[in-house]
Amino acid sequence: MMLTARSFASARTSRRTVCHVSASKAKLFDVPVSNNGARNRFIIRKKGLEGQIDIVTPQTIGGLKSPEYLALNPQGKMPLLVTESGWPLPESEVISQYLLDKYASHSPSLVANTPEGRARANLATRIHDVYIVPIQGCMYRTMDSVETRAKQIEQIAFQLNVLEGIVQGPFVAGSEITAADAALFPTFVFFDFILPTYFGWKDVFAGKPKLKSWWENMKKDAEGAKIYEEIRGGLQGWANNNRWRDQGITDHVANSAYKWAY
Repeated sequence: MMLTARSFASARTSRRTVCHVSASKAKLFDVPVSNNGARNRFIIRKKGLEGQIDIVTPQTIGGLKSPEYLALNPQGKMPLLVTESGWPLPESEVISQYLLDKYASHSPSLVANTPEGRARANLATRIHDVYIVPIQGCMYRTMDSVETRAKQIEQIAFQLNVLEGIVQGPFVAGSEITAADAALFPTFVFFDFILPTYFGWKDVFAGKPKLKSWWENMKKDAEGAKIYEEIRGGLQGWANNNRWRDQGITDHVANSAYKWAY
């Protein structure tokens, strides 16, 4: 069957595609409580790029599932960077690497100055993104299986010990802050708030002196402190709205057949 020009155009526009938008200034779509987007916010602020990149919420174009947002990122997730040319770029670590490359002339570099340092930073980021991020929802999302939640909490404890063996100090890759610190620190704000409050951990950093020292150093950093305040404020908002009760987490943790505190 031959398509008419009109029917071809209709078929073409009915498919969801990633589109470009006209933009004179780059935009990062994100929200304050987002730990993944926080790595990008950290880099933007640390490099002094606020005048070149606006940080806005997805709600400014209707939310994550709006047609406008899905046209930019079909996954319907954040963060999302729309460059000054209108090119939509999703995925937090991809955005981070783009920012480091695009704005390499803006200090600090946030890149370790030796091959070993860069490898260490990349390894820490990889451990975080591959083994922690996919299961972080066990701390704050509804789950049907109490056993699965308990196993994932155990896996978080394991990966914290792995990271203790990677972090060099005073920052992940040594004496200077890198993008690896930007990637890890926001998630540790989640750990520090959620695990003691809702899972009974006495100290997230017990037996992990390098991570403990790193955590304190990151909180003293100006941009780190701002990220800490943003995420912690968002988590406190969740707590005020009884998220952990309403998501069934409180009931799961009350099941003493499983281990929750490490």
